[in-house]
Amino acid sequence: MKHVSPLEAASETKFKAPTRRALAKQQTRTKVLSAARRLFSEQGYEGATIRDIAAAAGMSTGAVFANFSDKSDLFREIFVSDVVALTEAMREAAGRGKNLEDTLLKMFHAGYVFYKNQLPLARAAFTVAWSPDEGPLLRNHEAVLQLQELVVEQLSAAVQRGELGQEAEVKLRAQMLWDAYLSNFPQAIFQGWSLEALQARLRDQIRIILAGARRG
Repeated sequence: MKHVSPLEAASETKFKAPTRRALAKQQTRTKVLSAARRLFSEQGYEGATIRDIAAAAGMSTGAVFANFSDKSDLFREIFVSDVVALTEAMREAAGRGKNLEDTLLKMFHAGYVFYKNQLPLARAAFTVAWSPDEGPLLRNHEAVLQLQELVVEQLSAAVQRGELGQEAEVKLRAQMLWDAYLSNFPQAIFQGWSLEALQARLRDQIRIILAGARRG
C-alpha cells in the first residue's frame, strides 16, 4: 500500500476537482443571476418576480429557491458583486490621481462610468438600499463599507502629505463626499445627465466640501 504523507493528502484535497453536481449547481446559480440582473434592470426590483426570473433562466421556481432563499437574497448577491467590482475600479482610478481633488474626481468618475450602461439597475439598487427592511443590511454590508473606506484613505493620505490640515475632520468630510457622489445619481437616472455634467457638478461639490481643510 502506497504511503501518502499529510502534505500530499492536503494537496490532493485542496486541488480536488468539483463534482458534477457542484458544477451543475454553480451553472444554475449563474443562469439565475444573469436572468435576475436583466429583469431587475428592465422591470426594477419590485417588478421582477421570482416566477419571472425562473422563466427567464429557463428553470422552475423550485430551482431558484434551491439556490436563493428569496428575491432579496438574489438581489443582494448581484449588488455585492457589483460593489466589489466597483471598489477595484475606483481603487485603480485613485492610483492615477495627481492630487486629492484629481484623485477624488477620478474615483467617482469611475463609479459613474461603471453604472453608465446599467442605470436601471442602479435605480433598483437605490430602491432596495433605502427600503426599511433590506436597506440597513445593504448599506452596512462589509463590501459597501470597504468602498466608502477608499474615500477616507484618500483624505488621510492628503493629511499625511500636507495637502490637508491635521484638523481636516477626515471621517466627516469623507462621508460628505460619499453622500455628494451618491446624490448625483438621480440626475443621471431620472434626468439623463451626461458624464460630463455629473463630473462638473461633482467638481464643485468637492471644492466646497474641502474648503477650509486645505493647508496653506
